[in-house]
Amino acid sequence: MIIQKSIFLLTAIFALGSCSNNDNTDEGTDPGPTGPPVETGTANTTYQPAFSGQTRAGSIQTTTEYEAKVITSGLSAPWGVAYLPDGRLLVTEKAGNIRIVTQAGVIGNALTGVPTVNPADQGGLLGICLDPEFATNRMIYFTFSEIVAGGNITAVAKGRISDNETALENTTVIYRSNTPNASTLHYGGRVLFDKTGNLFVSIGERSVLQTRPLAQSVTSSLGKIVRITTNGQAAAGNPSFTQTGALPELYTIGHRNPQGLAIHPTTGELWQSEHGPRGGDEINRIKAGANYGWPTITYGIEYSGEKIGEGITQLTGMEQPVYYWDPVVSPSGMTFYAGNRIPEWQNNLFIGSLSGTHIVRLAFKDNKVAGEERLLAGQGQRFRDITQGKDEALYAVTDQGRLYKIDKK
Repeated sequence: MIIQKSIFLLTAIFALGSCSNNDNTDEGTDPGPTGPPVETGTANTTYQPAFSGQTRAGSIQTTTEYEAKVITSGLSAPWGVAYLPDGRLLVTEKAGNIRIVTQAGVIGNALTGVPTVNPADQGGLLGICLDPEFATNRMIYFTFSEIVAGGNITAVAKGRISDNETALENTTVIYRSNTPNASTLHYGGRVLFDKTGNLFVSIGERSVLQTRPLAQSVTSSLGKIVRITTNGQAAAGNPSFTQTGALPELYTIGHRNPQGLAIHPTTGELWQSEHGPRGGDEINRIKAGANYGWPTITYGIEYSGEKIGEGITQLTGMEQPVYYWDPVVSPSGMTFYAGNRIPEWQNNLFIGSLSGTHIVRLAFKDNKVAGEERLLAGQGQRFRDITQGKDEALYAVTDQGRLYKIDKK
């Protein structure tokens, strides 16, 4: 299947901005003039944004001709995708499988040696990433929902792909969230390396009213981004939370269900996507030691229509999202584009949208959203994860089992 994008008669003028490592300001790529917002649905709330462009940014359209090919539609509920050095793809399936998929769409047998997962509801085998030295050590890291005494948790494991690619060897669970609960929702579940060789892991607050307030507790790992070593210990240089009993692995607090993590290709900063309730999906620029507010502040409401907490969207000491959606698009895995094949995408953020059934493209100016586009909106797919390969193409997986390659035509 091929979806083609025509070249528009009026080509947008773009200019590459600069990035200062001193202030971490990203000029990005100026998307040029924007049209009406792509979101035309009725908002669930009457909340007002904290600043211009925080929601319903103007629309942009890619002018470079590109195509999206379905490499395969034979996967079973894929959740995470990573690009291997030889161009093949490593994919997790929710039920507990890790498979290698070729560019020709050949799906390999599930690797043995994967821990038992709890695939109920939003659980299962989740995010995956390669060790930066994968070419020599063949190590991978992944997250999954695990049944333990007291309920379910988000866990992180590592293992070596065997030389014959049939098994994970020496599989070890290196980290477990510390607050088990019977809930089978909001595990978070993305994992990726920072530039110092440590791991960022996103952990959800597990959804239920009992655990929701723990997103604000520094003694619980729920509703957090943690930063750990490859052995699962707290990484050196983590921020210090002063409250008694604060976990040393905490990097940020106050998250709901963070299912996307990505490192900006020029600033090296961590960015994150987060599921809101009814309204209030977020994109956040992550700052060490910061509080992102859930459930004290939010741009969403309860599914019943009631306000959450005091119904406030701003509070001193709590970070504002760079961008939010109301109604929701259900943002999941995401990646920044760092290729040259489509220059207007440089430093743009691409996010898989589940309920929105499209891929979000966000262009930035001064760390604010300067334009939004919706790609592959006619495919009817729940886009779960997206990554960029060394070939500069984007690769995306969907809940319905597809693996897409998106590249310049």
